[in-house]
Amino acid sequence: MSNLKNKKILVTGGAGFIGSHLVKRLVENKAKVSVIVKYNSIIDCPRLVKIWDKINIIEADLRNTDSVKEMNNLRFDYVFHLAAYNHVGDSFKHIFENVNSNLLSTVNLLNHGPKIKKFIHMGTSEIYGIQKKIPFDVKEKPNPMSPYGVTKYASELISILKSKQTKLDLLCLRPFNTFGPYQSEKAIIPEIILKCLQNKEIKTTEGKQTREFNYIDNIIDGLLFINNKIKHSIDPINIGSNKPIPIKNLVKKIHLYSSSSSKLKIGSLKYRPNEIWKMQANNKFIVSKGWKPKISFDLGLKITINWYQNFYETYLNKNSLFKKL
Repeated sequence: MSNLKNKKILVTGGAGFIGSHLVKRLVENKAKVSVIVKYNSIIDCPRLVKIWDKINIIEADLRNTDSVKEMNNLRFDYVFHLAAYNHVGDSFKHIFENVNSNLLSTVNLLNHGPKIKKFIHMGTSEIYGIQKKIPFDVKEKPNPMSPYGVTKYASELISILKSKQTKLDLLCLRPFNTFGPYQSEKAIIPEIILKCLQNKEIKTTEGKQTREFNYIDNIIDGLLFINNKIKHSIDPINIGSNKPIPIKNLVKKIHLYSSSSSKLKIGSLKYRPNEIWKMQANNKFIVSKGWKPKISFDLGLKITINWYQNFYETYLNKNSLFKKL
């Protein structure tokens, strides 16, 4: 990715799971990286601690118009917009936070923020919701089933509208489920891994619903690959493997690879209302451009389990900074 050298790049959500991995990759490629973080939060972020001296920290609250206006005199070649409230289940209990973090932040950034040459909007596969056609194609009408999915779709539409009005170069990316080191324990894979490492009982639904899970390095590869290949497109682009797995099989793999003695109680929980039974990416477009995942699901899962094993004691410490991920 030599095209990134000396590029001035802003990453919102750069202290988050996917964002921090992106920031590290951009730094490796000699980009001049700025990261927006909430006020007084950077000291609590273990994800970026090793590269603090290689990035520019901008303390701002994207939900606050006046805060965003303070960046109006800045200029960037690329803005990777990843900042979001991103927990699907919790989004039903925090609807206003979803609106503010996922939609208002985008409105503020595009209308009151820095001067931008190209805006890369990071969406989500949750935009699709329940679809009749599998795998999910960007041509299908979105049907989000959570406040998170709804607000992320609205954010995407606002970005497209702004691009049409101002001729701003734009990419709207829809990555599918992602996993890897430094992910919050609220996500299903680290949640199951940590329970397995503690040999705790694991309760799940029957696990017939299928998801594809993409190792973080593959998603970052895809993001940077398509940014390099495509200057502008208002048509969303899926990033995913198109290789789904039933949730019950996912749980069994984690149990096996972690050598856990946890008791598995598959089928002991009820499915969520409005459960999305299948979530799978139609990735023909990005594959046709020359991208493909480099790390298999099983290898990525083993790498991730090994990482959590190394940080196991840290995660269990209730005062650990990892509890803030």
